[in-house]
Amino acid sequence: MADGFNPPGIWQPNGRAFSQGVIQGAGEVVHVTGQVAWDEHDQVVGIDDVEAQMEQCIRNVRTVLTEVGGVLDDIVSMTIYFLDRADLPAIQRVRSRYFTAGTAPASILIQVAGLVVPELRVELVPVAVVPHDRFRRP
Repeated sequence: MADGFNPPGIWQPNGRAFSQGVIQGAGEVVHVTGQVAWDEHDQVVGIDDVEAQMEQCIRNVRTVLTEVGGVLDDIVSMTIYFLDRADLPAIQRVRSRYFTAGTAPASILIQVAGLVVPELRVELVPVAVVPHDRFRRP
């Protein structure tokens, strides 16, 4: 599990789902390919709905981590690429459903001009550390 912290004397998350720092525990480091809102049939889920797309991205990340014995709380950092600043509240809402203070990953949000196909609005690129006692090679 990620061990997040938010020291005094620096700006705070104020309810947003991220930690200023995360201590990487003992385990296997798993780098996950950027996950977009494609389902298992390569169809975009939630066209024009960033919240639905974030949910699909999280499902995809969970599927990858489950394959090696991981869970979402094992994520220590996450880069989020997004298209439109107006989507940030929806992105934060979804993050808050899955990550809480103390286990939220260190994060960065990067606004981009576009993703791999025009219908996509968001992409997640997480790094997780799966504890040795749960890790299994696929």
